Amino acid sequence: MWLLVLGYAAVVATLLWYSRAERNVYMLKYLSLVLWGATVMSFIDHVYGYLTEGGSFLNASPDALLLGFSMLLVALIAWLLALLIKDPRRVLRKQVT
Repeated sequence: MWLLVLGYAAVVATLLWYSRAERNVYMLKYLSLVLWGATVMSFIDHVYGYLTEGGSFLNASPDALLLGFSMLLVALIAWLLALLIKDPRRVLRKQVT
């Protein structure tokens, strides 16, 4: 399930980035790249596990769903930290000066 959670989030982030690419205020390109990287990583992990251990390709347990949302949360936190460090709208810099 974590592959599906990350894949859906990557598609949504890519569509948001593509629809707002000319402004790039919220660094959605970075979020999209982080989510696509996590999706590709989890896909390779699923394929490797399927080929070496056998069994089902997707795990539909509550633990797998929780892991998917936990990985999504980590990706969103990384995006938020990058957004705060870069400060593209200069919100934090206006308050300091």
